[in-house]
Amino acid sequence: MASSNTIKIQEVSQVTPFSDSTTEFSLPLTKYDTVWFNFPPVERLYFYQITDLTPHFFHSFIIPDLKHSLSLALLQYLPLAGNLIWPQDAPKPFIYYSPDDGVSVTVAESTADFNSISDNGIHEAAELHPLIPRLVTSDDKAAMIALQITLFPNQGFCIGITTHHAILDGRSSTMFIKSWAYLCKQLGEDLEEEPSLSPQPIPSFDRSVITDPTGIDMEYVNNWVAYTNTRSLKLLPNIVPNTDWVRATFELTRDDIQKIRNQVLLIFNKEKEEEQEQFHLSTFVLTLAYAFVCFVKARRGDDDREIIYGFTADYRTRLDPPVPLNYVGNCVMPHYFYATARDFTDENGVAFAAEKLSDVIKALERGELEGRKDTLSRLMPLIKALSEGVQGLSVAGSTQFDVYGSDFRWGRPRKVEIVSIDRSGALALAKSRDKTGVVEIGVALKKKEMDVFASLFVDGLKD
Repeated sequence: MASSNTIKIQEVSQVTPFSDSTTEFSLPLTKYDTVWFNFPPVERLYFYQITDLTPHFFHSFIIPDLKHSLSLALLQYLPLAGNLIWPQDAPKPFIYYSPDDGVSVTVAESTADFNSISDNGIHEAAELHPLIPRLVTSDDKAAMIALQITLFPNQGFCIGITTHHAILDGRSSTMFIKSWAYLCKQLGEDLEEEPSLSPQPIPSFDRSVITDPTGIDMEYVNNWVAYTNTRSLKLLPNIVPNTDWVRATFELTRDDIQKIRNQVLLIFNKEKEEEQEQFHLSTFVLTLAYAFVCFVKARRGDDDREIIYGFTADYRTRLDPPVPLNYVGNCVMPHYFYATARDFTDENGVAFAAEKLSDVIKALERGELEGRKDTLSRLMPLIKALSEGVQGLSVAGSTQFDVYGSDFRWGRPRKVEIVSIDRSGALALAKSRDKTGVVEIGVALKKKEMDVFASLFVDGLKD
């Protein structure tokens, strides 16, 4: 299935922080960073619709303002302009910034139909790939982020960002994009001084807020070296094959969520009446449980086949003391478990998934699942199994990030996509752009599986 998106690269440049400082510095990785440092990068797209957008306006006004505001943003997010390096005499990688460093920015033009690829409907996953910049990595050096700004003449533009998972988690990367957008929007307000982030959150890179008295960080580094059989910063290839996949976005309204909750509680009332009040049936849990069941049924196959399921939890508010929400880096850990397809395809499949996910969240709240030395070593067999075809159920993004709040001055995004879900097999969560209480679920599947998923998703919500 060939992509109809032809890209013409017009410029590749480096944007440096807005400063004359000659200071260089290094920043260590924490245990929450090293657990991710060979994972594939995270790729996001922000689509902005501007009817009758001309190449002249794009190159003469939009690009200069985006670059200038990016330079201002990097002054606040200085480590992102540096690189992850791993000198031979260093036991683990670390972030290093020098005054010559900056972020690679690609400017391109696309022939794709903007409305089609930024719509909720089914479209080829490969159409989004040319809009994502490549993150340059080698054995001993890796870029933090890469950006691409692509024009769709007379339709709009999009911003693609690829982030190294060892540097940023979802909350951090969203915070960076929103800071950049906030500064860019101020450029159009004819201010007497350079724009500032105030009253937006000022990013913190203070690694002292993450404690690691037993050296879990080095345990994870050694796990990665053993798994990849090399001392390298090169990233893993796609975890799952994604040839000829398609994408689509589905929605769950408040009424839909309540309907799923009622169905689950009805089963719990029958089977565990005395315990039902103990279940954590949040929108997150119910959304995942419902979508996971649709995923498993869409794949079909043997009911005894193995399923790997779970999610990545944010630990900022769960640590003691809590980590500030403006902390930039990773403060997330993966939690995955085994089941069989039958557990999900059974008539009580949604209740099964909701109960298991609820148990994990309750354990997190009790502080029982904080980063352990064996977390990554237990995850390695799961990664291998997924690469060999075992179905994985996971999630990227969050309804807590407000990705649609990133207004660079030309309106909020028409659509935000996590492109890398078609490399990991995860579903993507986001709070709806326009509808209060509505959850967006981005899905990437083979075409036949997508058709089944769409039917199951709709039919399961009917009265």
